[in-house]
Amino acid sequence: MTKHSHTPSQSHEHDDAEHAAPGTAARMWDEKYSSRPKMWSGDPNPQLVAEVADLSPGEALDLGCGEGADAIWLAARGWAVTGLDVSAVALERAAAHARERGQDATIEWVQQDLATWVPDRLFDLVTAQFLHSTQMPWQQALQLAAAAVRTGGTLLIVGHHPDGLPPWGAHHTPEKFFTAEDLARELRIEEPLWRVEVLDSRQRGAIGPDGEAVSLTDAVLRATRLAAQ
Repeated sequence: MTKHSHTPSQSHEHDDAEHAAPGTAARMWDEKYSSRPKMWSGDPNPQLVAEVADLSPGEALDLGCGEGADAIWLAARGWAVTGLDVSAVALERAAAHARERGQDATIEWVQQDLATWVPDRLFDLVTAQFLHSTQMPWQQALQLAAAAVRTGGTLLIVGHHPDGLPPWGAHHTPEKFFTAEDLARELRIEEPLWRVEVLDSRQRGAIGPDGEAVSLTDAVLRATRLAAQ
């Protein structure tokens, strides 16, 4: 699985549409990234910027980091970042972009498939932006995200709301998508273990792959871990 923060070379969007058999996601995404010199716009995801800008920096995990825009944005603001993605090609680009921006010293790039990955340490911030996969239930990947947040840390999950999907890409399987309320319920983001800070549906404008203006809806969940499980 890989996260896509933007439509190809343009706006803040993605489509995680792998249809390969289990175990082939890395090869598929390497081929997809290799098919063009730049997959995403290079800008950080807008909900990440909105929700994290005021947090005190610490250790952050960016799940499905793609070409690294979010991780680089976090590093520039003082975070020590682990960027995790299934694609070695995406990670090579992310590392190169980080070097170009002078942010490579505080970012670790890790190639892992979320279908088999288990967090081995905890983070002050775990961000998962648009982890929509056809290979594994979204609950599975995002439960991993929640499990990686340390006490006092922040979980930020952003995804396509099922009532405001992009008009392009493979967006015809409703179970791939979620509302913020779905997230909170399925991940059991509730007291006494969590304090919900944001539970929201947000509309935003984006530019499609053919230059068309569209309106999208994001599901946004931000929560603070109050206690260990």
